[in-house]
Amino acid sequence: MSMTSESADPDVRLPRLSVVVPVKNEAGNIEALVAEIGHACHNLAPFEVIYVDDGSTDETLATLQGLRGKHPWLRVVRHDRSGGQSGAVRSGVLRARASVIATLDGDGQNDPSFIPVLFAALDQGGAGIGLAQGQRIGRKGAWKQFQSKIANGVRGKILKDATRDTGCGLKVFRREVYLALPYFDALHRFMPALVTREGFGVVHRDVVDRPRFTGRSNYGMFDRLWVGILDLAGVWWLIRRRRPAPRAEDVPEDLPHSETR
Repeated sequence: MSMTSESADPDVRLPRLSVVVPVKNEAGNIEALVAEIGHACHNLAPFEVIYVDDGSTDETLATLQGLRGKHPWLRVVRHDRSGGQSGAVRSGVLRARASVIATLDGDGQNDPSFIPVLFAALDQGGAGIGLAQGQRIGRKGAWKQFQSKIANGVRGKILKDATRDTGCGLKVFRREVYLALPYFDALHRFMPALVTREGFGVVHRDVVDRPRFTGRSNYGMFDRLWVGILDLAGVWWLIRRRRPAPRAEDVPEDLPHSETR
């Protein structure tokens, strides 16, 4: 599968990569992160960056609109009300024009300089690899580390997805693989297990965690573990119920009748 795609018009190239960034009330973090993403993706051009404003009530939308004149590759999608992080990611992926998608959180904690690293890992793995998953090292805050350790430990024991840190927002994946996954709230936290369920491989790369630029996180222990218990049970059920799909191929119209039996 080629990592570069072109439209029917040879003079209009489709992006090699679409970067999707879900945000809610992150006005103070947008300008610096947009600039960082543009710098990190320079060698992956042509690319596009799709910010999804998930029902913000601050100046997030106005800030994004003000940056579009400076960055022609920046696109903005707006939710009329908050749909959650997974919903915002899905809205961005559905509107993406590239066959390869990168995601990262909009608070500045995910360093965009690792996008090319994950892109290369996916590319080098070939068509059989569906996801390059970032795994954070150097996380800030003992309480946050404790929360993630418990959540990832419970998930790993049950799903056996061989991923140390599924909550990391830095991911690069094939759009067609993502769209084949069952959609539900918190999908982004179970992608390695679900990508494997679809028959694709997952590769991992360590990425450096850093403090958010401004503001505070809306996520806590309750969101990371207890709310996800039912989702975890559901994903376990989906994996258990998976059956190998039969291989399908088109039958040529001129195939002799005797060969169709």
